Amino acid sequence: MKVNLFVSRDITEPYADIHTNELTDNVSKAISILENEESNDMIAVKNGSDIALLELSEIYMFRVENKQVKVFTQNQEYMVKKALYQVEEQLTRDFVRISKTTIINLRKIQRVAPSLKGMMFIELKNGLKDNISRKYLPDFKNALDL
Repeated sequence: MKVNLFVSRDITEPYADIHTNELTDNVSKAISILENEESNDMIAVKNGSDIALLELSEIYMFRVENKQVKVFTQNQEYMVKKALYQVEEQLTRDFVRISKTTIINLRKIQRVAPSLKGMMFIELKNGLKDNISRKYLPDFKNALDL
């Protein structure tokens, strides 16, 4: 999808024109997001040269790998151009940071178990695994009301 942005000081209210040959799910989601500025339940991600809009409820984990923020869903992997702390600002209470490089969706947890040196091990419903570092463990427990 090609995206053009024009910034003009003469415009009093922002508007968007979408030109498409087909009304796809992604185009419909984009329209919905643009019409509802209050909506923050979606995030734009990249898959190669394609741009997709994901509902936050579809996302299992955000993880920094090779200095890039990856987004993991049930069966897919995407990229986000933002830094992890910027992504974190967009997220709902369903998400919690478990380490310097990882944020997980609490609703996607399969199990949590003790690990080495005071850390905890977490497995998500799609099979992804990670460790909850000691630094972030109190926030994690608080998010779960433990």
